[in-house]
Amino acid sequence: MSDISRKFAQYALSQSVFSDSAYDSAKTFILDSLGVGIAGSRAPFSAAVWTVAKNWGQGEGAHVWGRGVKTPTATAAYMNGFQIHSMEYDCVHEPAVVHPMATIFAAVSAEAERQNGVTGFQLMEAVIVAVDIAVELGVVVRSPLKFFRPATAGLFGATLGIARLRGFDVPTALSAMGCALAQCAGVMQAHVEGKPTLPVQIAGAARAAVVACDLAEAGLHGPEHSLDGPYGYFAMFEDEVDINSAADLIGKIHRITEVSWKPFPTGRAAQGGIVLLQNLMKQGVTPESLDSLVLSAPPIIPRLVNRPAGVDMTANYARLCFPYLGAITLLRGTVGLDDFTKDDLGNSDIHALASKIQVETNHIADPAEFVPQSMTAKLSNGEERIAMIAKLFGSPADPLSQSQHIDKFKNCVAFGLSDVKAKQVADRLIALIDNLEGSEDCSEVFTLASGK
Repeated sequence: MSDISRKFAQYALSQSVFSDSAYDSAKTFILDSLGVGIAGSRAPFSAAVWTVAKNWGQGEGAHVWGRGVKTPTATAAYMNGFQIHSMEYDCVHEPAVVHPMATIFAAVSAEAERQNGVTGFQLMEAVIVAVDIAVELGVVVRSPLKFFRPATAGLFGATLGIARLRGFDVPTALSAMGCALAQCAGVMQAHVEGKPTLPVQIAGAARAAVVACDLAEAGLHGPEHSLDGPYGYFAMFEDEVDINSAADLIGKIHRITEVSWKPFPTGRAAQGGIVLLQNLMKQGVTPESLDSLVLSAPPIIPRLVNRPAGVDMTANYARLCFPYLGAITLLRGTVGLDDFTKDDLGNSDIHALASKIQVETNHIADPAEFVPQSMTAKLSNGEERIAMIAKLFGSPADPLSQSQHIDKFKNCVAFGLSDVKAKQVADRLIALIDNLEGSEDCSEVFTLASGK
């Protein structure tokens, strides 16, 4: 049996030296996560989830973003986790197939606010080590995605991020990891069916990280080999894993620098196709001229977003349906937060266009690879138009510009809050996160994000 659980705990609690690029990326994706979390306060089913969560008890642990209220810490982590992932707009680490900040930042931010005195540096460093851990659990896997890794791997990153903020020793952190294993959950069935329980799994993992640390701090002893034991995380949740690679690499590459933005509020697997279609539109492809369209991509793409558009589909399903997203792109030039209304989801013209769009698997065998992708449009006059990409927009290889990053954030805040409040909140949050290293107490960030 390896000792990777202990190595991960030791790394999370260590006084490591972090690069400037790691701090910069942490600030970037903290702001991005705050934005999508605020927008998520208006996501479909968010009101229903809030109706349930606010009945779990009273407390003043941390704010729920976009709602102007404080709740117990675990409840705030749950709601903010749901909201961050509820519209498929949160950042992602593609090789790991992990949305690291949804679970991690929801949990770590709630803990930071509860403590009321966590500095900006402490917050960033907790995020950096937590993302390192969650991503490392994904990049060492050699088999296709089976469980919903943003929740399962994200739980361990979030737990050790909180353990760092609480100043745990290694034995207590190991117990917290064991308590996390006892609550570890998240399957891909919700993704297959496009159900809103997908962000519920993120929410549950964020809350479970808080609970795991609470239990360990109270003296509950968890298994010491939560990752590498015969019935630990790797054995139960993944099929083929290079455990030695995870032990060797942890902390040597700050994985937050490898994280990608989502430029569109859709499943990441659909976003290469959106960009390809925008390129074809520049070549003259229009809704009126299109006869058929085929997106050819690595196997993870059709697996995740090749599904038929239906008149009874929900917004959650549509965000993972490339035919629908392709039709919206053709008609409107892009896909935005406002493109999933009830009227749009049942629109016959959108569905007629979606019926002309297909997704197929190309020659790539890697189960976690997102590129290369190509798209072929056949026009009604018999002509063809072809576009190809070798990198995804929003990835480190093709990042958002600073202005695009800020525009996305402001659009998210405007979607989640009233117009007057949104401008005040957005500008102040941008300034606070830009100077996070100078903050002696980051609590103001989360009060502002609540819209209070």
